[in-house]
Amino acid sequence: MTLFGTAGIRGPVATRVTPELALRVGQAAGVDGAEFVVGRDGRETGEALAAAIEAGLESAGADVERVGQVPTPALAFASQGRRGVMVTASHNPPEDNGIKLFVDGEEYDRAAEERVEERVADGPALADWDAFGSGREGSVLEAYREAVVEFVRESVAAGATEPLDGLTVAVDCGTGMASVGTPQVLEALGADVRATNANVDGHFPARPSKPTPETLTEFSAFLAESEVDLGLAHDGDADRIVVLTPEGDVVHEDTVLAMLAEHYVRASDAADPVVVTTPNASGRIDERVEAAGGRTERVRLGALHEGIARERQAGGSDTEVAFAAEPWKHVHTAFGGWIDGVTSAGVLSALVATEGGLDALRAPITERPYRKVSVSCPDEAKEAAMETLADALPETFPEGDVDTDYGVRVDRPDASWVLVRPSGTEPYVRIYAEADDVDALVERARAVVESAVETAET
Repeated sequence: MTLFGTAGIRGPVATRVTPELALRVGQAAGVDGAEFVVGRDGRETGEALAAAIEAGLESAGADVERVGQVPTPALAFASQGRRGVMVTASHNPPEDNGIKLFVDGEEYDRAAEERVEERVADGPALADWDAFGSGREGSVLEAYREAVVEFVRESVAAGATEPLDGLTVAVDCGTGMASVGTPQVLEALGADVRATNANVDGHFPARPSKPTPETLTEFSAFLAESEVDLGLAHDGDADRIVVLTPEGDVVHEDTVLAMLAEHYVRASDAADPVVVTTPNASGRIDERVEAAGGRTERVRLGALHEGIARERQAGGSDTEVAFAAEPWKHVHTAFGGWIDGVTSAGVLSALVATEGGLDALRAPITERPYRKVSVSCPDEAKEAAMETLADALPETFPEGDVDTDYGVRVDRPDASWVLVRPSGTEPYVRIYAEADDVDALVERARAVVESAVETAET
């Protein structure tokens, strides 16, 4: 049984993430710890699924604190020193929902998820009738927002109480959980906040939950017509963030990652500051991290927490994981071990305010053209296709350095690169490429991938 994908369990409530499954996952996870905190996003199905999870946890002997509707990073914050469950499908459509498990502020690693999967398959392990856990109401939102505000003040603004005074920030909350997080944090830091779609509505009536250039067209138009210094947009549970210019253009996600990575490496006192990212992340990140005196290491998509643990274990006393991120999702390691879009909003706004504006932050970053392309491939053909590509892609680009840890990536001498990896959730093989001649690079790679898929299907 495979329940967990790259971001917990996720799918349609009618057929996959049912109350029955939520109950079984709660029972399976409940044996891991004595105390859990349970939260949910604004989806219509969240309350029922959270109740089922709570019943499962308590019937396995765990006590539960219910914190209601909160951003996912707030739930992760609340799980420090105990365990947590977040009911959310993040940026998926409203008919979907999902389950994420946390321990001490970090997502479950793959080994922990596999143990839960095995217990779900084996059936419930109920506690004795007199050893069931109990539930209680709790609250974390105010404490979380205050902690984010204090972190931004100390880590970016040198202790200034209102470092965003004079800065105007527009925020598209997408009727998601950012509505109760980002505007309040930015206002506490002194910003003039223009919040849009800032009411929680699990139907996502304003726009789809996933913020993209296509779904943010109205917000982009609003920015172009307004006098603002920065635009920010979130997904349904506020772990992702998208940054927009005052003119309404979306800033490439790897450029945002490079800004934050360089900031944290320069701020680090360690002799060996490390940034953990993923194979599809741009070389512009490596360039800015190296310029700041750090190094970049990569880990598979959806496993930033595993990469952080790996680098901490492998490094000596001089090593510090200064930052970890994949496109749209950032782990501010000095604050906590979870992906946190609300903290990203605070830190990025403070950098814009203290470094002379968004253009000044972008200026040192080389932004080569970047493309992502999907090639159809049945799930059953992916393994064979990737085996073929392990040889075929390096043969097509013999001048490059090859890395096969997470797909097949070829880094070329001119700083261009191409990565091919199978999707973990959809019937595709993905091609990622960055180069001055990116279209030509992608077409060469696509021909190789299509040939490998065709061979695997026959």
